[in-house]
Amino acid sequence: MATGDRPAGNIKAGQNSAKQSLTGHLPVGAIVGPQGIKGQFKVKPFTATPDALAAYGPVTLGDGRQMRLQVTSVNAKGLAIVRASGVDTRDGAEALRGTTLYVTREQLPNLDDGEIYHADLLGMMVSAADGKPLGKIVAIHDFGAGEIAELAPDKGPTIMVPFGGENLITVDIKAGKIGLLVPDGLLDDQLE
Repeated sequence: MATGDRPAGNIKAGQNSAKQSLTGHLPVGAIVGPQGIKGQFKVKPFTATPDALAAYGPVTLGDGRQMRLQVTSVNAKGLAIVRASGVDTRDGAEALRGTTLYVTREQLPNLDDGEIYHADLLGMMVSAADGKPLGKIVAIHDFGAGEIAELAPDKGPTIMVPFGGENLITVDIKAGKIGLLVPDGLLDDQLE
């Protein structure tokens, strides 16, 4: 599922799985800012564990540059503190703020049966248990209380619905369809 390898039930994923911007690459993290004065920086991982950021080999930045990461620690907020050759100052780390880190699909671990990367779910049509179409998945987020799918209905603003666990009824990759159990009343205002 995601871009990285964060397991979510039977789905491997990363939070806030954004649309891919490098052809053939999947996002595994985003640089949120510098850490200290020696060029280290904080990365929000989209992977099962922060250490996985370094396990995939070199990551590719949005502009095509590559760097090899070394995870030195993880802070209390779950951000990986990393070091990369060529980034030796706070200013160098600051210049990377907001950069998404990518790997090729071939760099990711093989999936077990029934597991899916979040990136493979983006763009799939989602329907409620009664068959009513809800919209297409544009992102999957995890704000700490479980995964949330952000859906784009045919008209109007995006909507957020619980995703994974008992809410996930079916995933048909070949047909590009997902069935979700949406709590009663959750979407009464959004889908009218």
